[in-house]
Amino acid sequence: MPNTQEGEQTMERRFLSLARAGVRLEKRDGSDRPHIIGLGAVIYDGTPETQYELWDGAVERIMPGAFDRAVAEDDVRGLFNHDSNIVLGRTAAGTMLIKATSAGLEYDIDPPASAAADGVIESLRRGDVSGSSFSFLVTEEVWRKEEKIEIREITGVVLYDTGPVTFPAYEATTAALKSAGAMDEARRSYDAWGKRIESEARVARRMRMRTRLAELGLT
Repeated sequence: MPNTQEGEQTMERRFLSLARAGVRLEKRDGSDRPHIIGLGAVIYDGTPETQYELWDGAVERIMPGAFDRAVAEDDVRGLFNHDSNIVLGRTAAGTMLIKATSAGLEYDIDPPASAAADGVIESLRRGDVSGSSFSFLVTEEVWRKEEKIEIREITGVVLYDTGPVTFPAYEATTAALKSAGAMDEARRSYDAWGKRIESEARVARRMRMRTRLAELGLT
């Protein structure tokens, strides 16, 4: 089901721990200033390790192709801790590259020579910072049920920023909702999906009743 509530949507964020994010420093062309490389999001590959638990009985899967349009068109910032005051790179400026791979959303940031960026680089070098995150708005999604599990499949997003974070809120497989309202947008989307299913079921019941009445000559 395409998401049809854009006017009511709010930005969402997902976080990856060190085990999935793989944030690292990498020097290029003999430069003393390293690039910041990481995986900002995981693409679902059919395994439980690549889906997010939203709440008990509900999981989220970022499907292959979900980032394709965003990678080609969106002006994405490389931020530290989603802080717009600590801009490490930007795709429109050519100081950050993002790429959608089979593993997920990869970022490659060429940080500026600034005190803030130096602090991030040093924290990464020391291992004090170990996670990644990204901010997004869902544009295309499907909700469905598989046995007793509700599944949210994200197939399209608007991408705002991605980069390293100090406190990854949860691993790719476990949603520990550490901040109030972290899943509010997903819950709103789920509720809207449920209302649509109920509405479609009511329409189907009315149609079946009209057909039966017509067969009996009662209309």
